[in-house]
Amino acid sequence: MAEVLRDTLKTIDGYKNMNPHYEELLDILEEVLILREKHRRKVKEDIFNVDESLIEKKLAGGLPLVDFPGGKFDLEGPKEYFAALLEIAHKRALEETGEIIKKMKDGELNYIEMVRDSFTFQQDEDARENDDNEGIFDLLGFLVEESLRPALEVLSEKYRDIIAGSPWSEGYCPICGREPKISELREEGGKRFLFCGQCGFEWQFRRVKCPFCGNEDQQTLAYFTIENEEKYRVDVCNACNKYIKTVDFRKAEKRPNLDVEDIATLHLDILADEEGYE
Repeated sequence: MAEVLRDTLKTIDGYKNMNPHYEELLDILEEVLILREKHRRKVKEDIFNVDESLIEKKLAGGLPLVDFPGGKFDLEGPKEYFAALLEIAHKRALEETGEIIKKMKDGELNYIEMVRDSFTFQQDEDARENDDNEGIFDLLGFLVEESLRPALEVLSEKYRDIIAGSPWSEGYCPICGREPKISELREEGGKRFLFCGQCGFEWQFRRVKCPFCGNEDQQTLAYFTIENEEKYRVDVCNACNKYIKTVDFRKAEKRPNLDVEDIATLHLDILADEEGYE
């Protein structure tokens, strides 16, 4: 992992030179990745226990291995990582950090509850849109999600081969149930793999299919690219109005780090938003 981290940090330095307006975000990502690796090494046992006798049935039935809403987990390690991430945000003087720290001290925010809330998928959209603290919870959502990443990466590696040999064909992560953050085309035939930003897991998925609504109608599936950025594209679904960024590094010498690519392609998120996609 140390060698992978070194290569990733070199990639980040290269992107800083190419995209100066992303430099601050890439600086933060650099710190987060170093800290993530430190906390990942502290994970000595599975925090998110998986009943291995149910794995086959869960995967066949489209259920992720970790039951976040119903499970009971010792989150002291992730909570420690969360505090360290909050220190990075505070040091970087990110606008919402002070209020988050205050709410944590006052007891208005509880880490365990935030973790469970983040995995409650059926949320009231109107309530979220009208939430005066939306900006706070954008940063908060990232911090909570990232705080679980080291422990979930360990779990992802443990069950990677089992999942690869299973019939899993869903558009959400087989480990934690999150929707994909970005996707990648691999191998000569351009097999498509979805990437989960929550646990870092990647799984194969049909190329001509929307991961969010399952739409397979080629008339309502499309993509757009930007001139001189042939390795990037945005796949859109006009049935559910959602999009996912896709990277194609098949001609490159090394595989991409999709956490880094997600930051380096923020301009594609802006374009997709301007086109009315979510």
